[in-house]
Amino acid sequence: MNAPVQTVHLHRPMKTHEGQWSVAEIEGLFDLPFMDLLHRAATVHREHHDANRVQLSTLLSIKTGGCEEDCKYCSQSSHYETGLQADKLMALRDVIDAAKAAKDSGATRFCMGAAWRSPKDRHMEQLSDMVREVKALGMETCVTAGMLTGEQAGQLREAGLDYYNHNLDTSPEFYGEIITTRTYQDRLDTLDRVRDAGMKVCSGGIIGLGENRTQRAGLIAQLANLNPAPDSVPINNLIAIEGTPLGQVEKLDPFEFVRTIAVARITMPKSQVRLSAGREAMDEALQAMCFYAGANSIFYGDRLLTTGNPQADADRALLARLGMTAEAVQKA
Repeated sequence: MNAPVQTVHLHRPMKTHEGQWSVAEIEGLFDLPFMDLLHRAATVHREHHDANRVQLSTLLSIKTGGCEEDCKYCSQSSHYETGLQADKLMALRDVIDAAKAAKDSGATRFCMGAAWRSPKDRHMEQLSDMVREVKALGMETCVTAGMLTGEQAGQLREAGLDYYNHNLDTSPEFYGEIITTRTYQDRLDTLDRVRDAGMKVCSGGIIGLGENRTQRAGLIAQLANLNPAPDSVPINNLIAIEGTPLGQVEKLDPFEFVRTIAVARITMPKSQVRLSAGREAMDEALQAMCFYAGANSIFYGDRLLTTGNPQADADRALLARLGMTAEAVQKA
């Protein structure tokens, strides 16, 4: 005789009040059996998104290296010897050429990253020009350039910027182990200014910095409890860079990374959850598992800021094999 089928009731942690998640509740999600967690995340994903569609973003470093921040994971920090040469802000023409190439390759969002603690006022006109020109191509625009004042946020919004990226990186409790040159509140204040200016928030974090699961849950809680949650949530898997203090950190269990994607999807059901740094080291099966767990956006192209990224052709082939399609590129 066949054994009776056992019905599995998934544990569904209750939120403390509408829109809020406690760290303990999120830890409860992390602790679910792996298959139960993925099933729940996939169900949430399908309630809010087309599960077979992915958004493609391309990230260009428009100003590389020489950053005065001491983020222990970052090759661009002036505090560490990583062999990276600091460059000046790219010329507008070069940025536009890169954006056109990204659009021709299928990307719908063009993200411009500058290694600054915060932009100087003299940089704002150049950044605004870049945003206007990329926007004119019919692409969504995103900038990450450090902390912003309210006036700077307003200037970027006036130029037509759609998204501003400012990652929280990790939980408040672990943050001081990673960065000492700006506070957690500094980051939250910039996100508030971005929202107040009328732009969409892109904010996520880095997994595998040496944090424990409680601290990982703390990062997700901070993101999920923003009001509203970020429109775009990049989840980065640490790329250990030689010369940085985290250059020899132990690699994260890949299943823990998938769990993090799933928990981000459950707690931020309407957000785009993006596979970001570290995807080059993931095999196709692991990436497919992340898509099933709720990832619906990727950084797409040959490079991220200073590290490699899966080739565009390989990405297109993988999506085709999975029966997934990319968001359509807008006409200029």
